[in-house]
Amino acid sequence: MQFINNLLLDMELDPRLVEYLSIIIKILLIGLICIAANFISKKIVIRVITHIVINSKVKWGKIILDRQVFRKLSHIVPAIIIYSFSSTFPAYQSIIEKLAIAYIIIVGLVFIQSLLNAFNDIYQTFEISKVKPIKGYIQVINIIFMTIGFILLISNLIGKSPLLLLSGIGALSAVLMLVFKDSLLGLVAGIQLTANDMVRVGDWIEMPKYGADGDVIDISLNTVKVQNGDKTITMIPSYALISDSFKNWRGMQGSGGRRIKRGLYIDTSSIMFCTEDMIDKFIKVQYLSDYIIHKEREIAEYNAKNEIDRNIRVNGRALTNIGVFRAYISNYLKNHPGINQNMTIIVRQLAHNEFGLPLEIYAFTNDVQWAVYESVQSDIFDHLFAVAPEFGLRVFQNPSGADLRNMVEQSSNKDLIGERSY
Repeated sequence: MQFINNLLLDMELDPRLVEYLSIIIKILLIGLICIAANFISKKIVIRVITHIVINSKVKWGKIILDRQVFRKLSHIVPAIIIYSFSSTFPAYQSIIEKLAIAYIIIVGLVFIQSLLNAFNDIYQTFEISKVKPIKGYIQVINIIFMTIGFILLISNLIGKSPLLLLSGIGALSAVLMLVFKDSLLGLVAGIQLTANDMVRVGDWIEMPKYGADGDVIDISLNTVKVQNGDKTITMIPSYALISDSFKNWRGMQGSGGRRIKRGLYIDTSSIMFCTEDMIDKFIKVQYLSDYIIHKEREIAEYNAKNEIDRNIRVNGRALTNIGVFRAYISNYLKNHPGINQNMTIIVRQLAHNEFGLPLEIYAFTNDVQWAVYESVQSDIFDHLFAVAPEFGLRVFQNPSGADLRNMVEQSSNKDLIGERSY
């Protein structure tokens, strides 16, 4: 840049004016070089790189472009040029070099952060990312780089060795532990969650303490993001999944069946032995004909073998309407297209209580989707509620307003009949 001074001096200008003019011209010239270099790097070099990446068969190239990794790195070019020309201004060389290096460090940190995010995006394109998410580890690495970059930035500006700052950080370790408490807990929790395969992106988890009941959509260093059934988002601290209990429905989702565990309450006053008319009716039912024939033969052989007098109904063995109904439900489920026949199917009686005799269905649908599961379950119980009276059974419910009104009307009718007869 000395030739600028010489050129101005040859024009026989005032030396003091030459000094100021030369500084201005040098600044403008360096500025033009920086603008030109920035233009070349962004408009030419990056376009060439973008063209190569787009035309290549590399699947993750677009991810790097979307994260603008190369564009963010290009900002380092003007800083390098300014650093190279710092000797042009000897009086300010040290300050210019420090500012240029500080800018280079900041651009480097932004580049590293963008590169790590791009790496995480690339990793998420693989199926293993759902089982072993690495977002928490990426965030830890990012924090490490940011910490190192911050130390280098400060040491550069104050002109001291980074080791001097590191020695001072030891005294601030307690403060750092407090500041980064959640991050440290999240890191440990993330390692345990991943190592033990406790939760994955896409899992349906239930954690009432935090109001979470839905699908995991993101696992980060500090939080696990859950989208609930009503589309609200719940943030759960990562370490809470280690310290507190939660339910993961992944086993159900992977089993191919979703459990139905629900019962009917039968009015015990409607339970009775089957009459001949009832047996003749049941034998014509599709899901009961084989059962009735086999059971009647078995009962007849037992009673004949033990010479049981069936004139008294309590003697020996006999079919009951509740037993036949239970057999019907079992056969109905075994022939239902929505029930998984490779999993447990049980129709059982539970302990009698004030609501009647619970007749519980324990089975699994062959589709784990919520809407399909609810549809299959509803169809089954629609049918059972409708068919129970065909077996002479009543499903229990507490008296409603209509029941009380009917009782009052019946009582009034009896009073009127009594008055007329009187």
